[in-house]
Amino acid sequence: MSAAGLVCWKCGESLDEVPTPLSRYAVCLSCRTELHVCRMCRFYDVTAAQSCKEPMVEEVKDKTRANFCELFQPRPDAYQPHPSTGDASPDAALAALFGGSPEAPSADHPGDESRRALDDLFGSDLSTRDD
Repeated sequence: MSAAGLVCWKCGESLDEVPTPLSRYAVCLSCRTELHVCRMCRFYDVTAAQSCKEPMVEEVKDKTRANFCELFQPRPDAYQPHPSTGDASPDAALAALFGGSPEAPSADHPGDESRRALDDLFGSDLSTRDD
């Protein structure tokens, strides 16, 4: 029996050639990563306690390493590609994260306004004062 419909949780390659049920020693033929891992299980859920929807399961610390969990059930949608950030600027990434619009960064540093206020209050050239 093969793992028809399953893909590797790490690289997304098809696991059609990997025999099922997935043993603790099963690895992806493409990237050689272990497959009998929490990240590949249908009970894996980062919002649940111990990242597992099964309340009576023994805790597994490393969710990406092979384990002996008897409740393991592979899920076909285990591969979650990382969003590419190759061309995105840090400002655009922050704007996307916090819901702002990615504007061109201003020429002034964010602390420049505060520095100007201090300079106005105490004088503009504090670094050359002799005490």
